[in-house]
Amino acid sequence: MFMSRYTKEDIMKLAKENDVSFIRLQFTDLMGIIKNVEIPISQLDKALDNKMMFDGSSIEGFVRIEESDMYLYPDLDTWVIFPWFANKGKVARLVCDIYMPDGTPFLGDPRGILKRAMQEAKEMGYTSFNVGPEPEFFLLKLDENGKPTNVMNDEGGYFDWAPVDLGENCRRDIVLTLESLGFEIEASHHEVAPGQHEIDFKYADAITAADNIQTFKLIVKTVAKEHGLHATFMPKPFYGINGSGMHCHQSLFKGNENAFYDESDVLGLSVTAKQYIAGILKHARGMTAITNPTINSYKRLVPGYEAPCYIAWSAKNRSPLIRVPAARGMSTRIEARFPDPATNPYLALAVMLKAGLDGIKNKLEAPRPTDRNIYVMNDLELKEAGIDSLPGSLEEAIKELAKNQVMKDVLGEHAYSHFISSKQIEWDIFRTQVHEWEREQYMAQF
Repeated sequence: MFMSRYTKEDIMKLAKENDVSFIRLQFTDLMGIIKNVEIPISQLDKALDNKMMFDGSSIEGFVRIEESDMYLYPDLDTWVIFPWFANKGKVARLVCDIYMPDGTPFLGDPRGILKRAMQEAKEMGYTSFNVGPEPEFFLLKLDENGKPTNVMNDEGGYFDWAPVDLGENCRRDIVLTLESLGFEIEASHHEVAPGQHEIDFKYADAITAADNIQTFKLIVKTVAKEHGLHATFMPKPFYGINGSGMHCHQSLFKGNENAFYDESDVLGLSVTAKQYIAGILKHARGMTAITNPTINSYKRLVPGYEAPCYIAWSAKNRSPLIRVPAARGMSTRIEARFPDPATNPYLALAVMLKAGLDGIKNKLEAPRPTDRNIYVMNDLELKEAGIDSLPGSLEEAIKELAKNQVMKDVLGEHAYSHFISSKQIEWDIFRTQVHEWEREQYMAQF
């Protein structure tokens, strides 16, 4: 049984020793937006006893007003002290699970949804589901009112450095702040597009990885603001250049054994790994509304900008949906390249895990790997190779999710119905809006 690193007494002691004045009880709504209830240190004892209540009816995708009382159950192992406000008393953070007044987990809590998916993996004999995320972001200049502009902070390219990469100092401060919070940073570099950056941190179990993604976004935005910049995780902020993805490296373990590795296989991949890949490929169209949840997400998933839009896999090139990195042995893993950083990380990891497990349970057979550049293949070649495409719009993705019972089961009825409803409204608002492109194209012509 998993044992927590911290006890209630440990947290109380750490808060006192470090002059903590406020604690943010953090959780994530259905759309992936970080929320928090901030309490003074005098209420910490109450919070650690799981007695801190909040109004769930005010949170996107939670509950109706007549059933609004909900409780925050802090995960003690998520305790961190933010490196800000030191001269006014420090601020700490605890990530929370959401519970109902009767003491049962709230079925619409994204963190709880991922926990249930991980429980299924454990019941199948997998002791851990490890995830290494790679969220990308843009740094933009601010205007005189402190609002983000469309002006990138540099003209750098892949792996450039100062003076071309003017975001280097900001990125370095982000790394230092993350390390002060316990992150193990593996790489930090400029990405392909001007103003675009990536900071990679060490893999972790899926719950910790999802928590880390949310913390990462918060730190990036906060430090960028201190540098007079705006950080955005919008998938495709600008036409004509690369968008931002959040590739997710994944592996299943049984104890100390990597279930994805088989040294006797030509590619070093186990049957389990290939079945897992087959599951993700099978359910890719059904999960895209979750992993790529905005209208803007589908501006990134187009040929020509390194984003995967074709449902295939390979151990040799980066154009398919799934890539198998070269490392083998304990480091054998698959890389899902289609999610973007606008996704709710808890839901994204839950649906990918569930799809992979479905492949294993049903002994699905992965298609042959596609080792040539899919972007240069014509429609006939794609058809002959049996390569389908991801949905081309949020509307299409919503319809695919509605048809996929496995993905609906991951979310559960509450989260699924609220998610679908919200996204249908989002699509309808977009569909009926008149955009500047239309005025430029048609105003003078007709």
